[in-house]
Amino acid sequence: MAYERDILDEPRRPKVVYPQLTAATGLVAEDRATGFCGDVVKTSSEAVTLRARNGEHRHFRWKPGGFLIDGKPVTLVRPVTATDAVTTISNSGSLGGSRISARVARAGRIMVEGIHDAELVEHVWGDDLREAGIVVEPLGGIDHLADVIAEFSPSPRRRLGVLVDHLVAGSKEARLAATIRDPNVLITGHPFVDVWAAINPQRVGLEAWPDVPRGIPWKEGLCRQIGAGDPAAFWKHLRNKVRNYADLDPTMVGAVERLIDFVTEIDE
Repeated sequence: MAYERDILDEPRRPKVVYPQLTAATGLVAEDRATGFCGDVVKTSSEAVTLRARNGEHRHFRWKPGGFLIDGKPVTLVRPVTATDAVTTISNSGSLGGSRISARVARAGRIMVEGIHDAELVEHVWGDDLREAGIVVEPLGGIDHLADVIAEFSPSPRRRLGVLVDHLVAGSKEARLAATIRDPNVLITGHPFVDVWAAINPQRVGLEAWPDVPRGIPWKEGLCRQIGAGDPAAFWKHLRNKVRNYADLDPTMVGAVERLIDFVTEIDE
C-alpha cells in the first residue's frame, strides 16, 4: 500500500556529493562521527585504519562524506591495485569484494590459542593475511608456549606473533606470556575467557553474554543459558554473523592488528 508524503515533512533536499580522496598511507584524516583524528596506516575492503598521535589505532568503515580533511568533508576510498578488478564469490555464497592476490607465505607466523580463534581471524582478516603472506596456526592452548616458541626458532627475519585469550593481570595466560623475553616474539590478547565473547552479542540478539559460573566449560555453559543447543552448530552461526571489524570488541581488533604489523614489519 502506498502512502503519500506528509505535508509537514521538510522538502526533500538534493543528495550531497562529497569529493573523493584516496586513503593513501600517511594521510591525516578525522572521522566525522567520533572526532578521532590520525594518519592512515592501513586499508582493507572493509575499513580504513587511523593512528592517533598517542599510537591508538581505530578502524572506520568506508562511508560517503565520513571524514574531514583540512576541515572539509570528503569520501575516502581505498587505493586501487592491479588485482582489485577480480570479483569472487565467498564460501558463504555471497558476492565478495575485490580479492587481493596472495603472496608467497612469509617465514613469520601468527599463532592463536584454538581452532575457533583461527577461524575468526581468517573470517575477518582473511584478505589482509593473504595479501601479506601471513599464515595463522592454532596452538591448542598455551601451556607449552615456551616449547612451541623454541621449536619455531624466531629470528629478526622470522617473527612470531601469538594471540592469547584471557590476557588480563594475574591470569595464567598473563603469567606465561610474561616469561617470554624474545624480542622476535610478540604476545597480544583480549580479556575474554573465550574468543566467542569477543564478538558483539547483539549480532545474535543478546544485550550481553551471560555469566557462566566457574567450573563449567564456558561454551557449554553459554549455550545452555541461552538455549542454543549444540555448541559446534552455534559457533558456526555466531561466526557467520560477524560482518567486519565493527562486530568485534576493540581489544580483539587491536590485538590482531598489532600482530599483523609486527610480523610484516621486516620484509624478507
